[in-house]
Amino acid sequence: MEVVEILGYACALIIGISLGLIGGGGSILAVPVLAYLFSVNEKLATAYSLFIVGASALVGGLKQHFKGLVDWRTAVVFGMPAIIGVSVVRHYVVPALPDVLFNIGNFEFTRRMAMFGLFAALMFPAAFSMLKTRKEKKIEGDVRYNYPLILIEGLLVGAVTGLIGAGGGFLIIPALVILANVEMKVAVATSLIIIAFKSLLGFFLGDAFTMSIDWKFLAVFTSFSLVGIFIGSYLGNFINGKKLKKGFGYFIFVMAIFIFYMEFVVNQ
Repeated sequence: MEVVEILGYACALIIGISLGLIGGGGSILAVPVLAYLFSVNEKLATAYSLFIVGASALVGGLKQHFKGLVDWRTAVVFGMPAIIGVSVVRHYVVPALPDVLFNIGNFEFTRRMAMFGLFAALMFPAAFSMLKTRKEKKIEGDVRYNYPLILIEGLLVGAVTGLIGAGGGFLIIPALVILANVEMKVAVATSLIIIAFKSLLGFFLGDAFTMSIDWKFLAVFTSFSLVGIFIGSYLGNFINGKKLKKGFGYFIFVMAIFIFYMEFVVNQ
């Protein structure tokens, strides 16, 4: 095993530890780790990330379920359109994208630039969501659903997830609070279940049918990440996760700039 691969699997462990410590955000690093340390192309990197994100979110979501924080009805209502969105994009849209999307003179705007550029752009609001202190505002009244907006939001989040291979928790959590009148702590827990099912089903209904998957590599990488979750959960008994969360938010900013630099400067 080469040094770069060892570093890559170490990063997979770190992804899990961050998820266990701060409850989210770490899986957004899966795509850059796969792309730059394992030289996985953009289609496979986003596909593998969906599986890794889904498996990690499922573990986290089940932990929250046993604490009684998951609203399963809301998870189904929000999750169904998101599952449709991600599955359609992964099965039909991503395989149909050409290597070069368009040319401006001698400049070629490639599929990789589009997918990784969008991914890096969305890392900024994801980082902001980690830096922002969530207010535990008490919700008055019963859970209610704005079905038209939920359908649109679910399809859009699913489509974005399908294109970039990230969970999109920073989009889902505010939507649960605003569109379903769900308390913040319930929204955070329920979002993990939504992320898990839309990511895993998007992968199995889309990528598993259209790509050649290296199941051994994917299983090993995901296993390191899952082990890291339990390590992170244990370390959370001794470490202040809120302070780490802000530090990790700044790190995501740096990673976003790094991806832009690699794709639009180095690879030109």
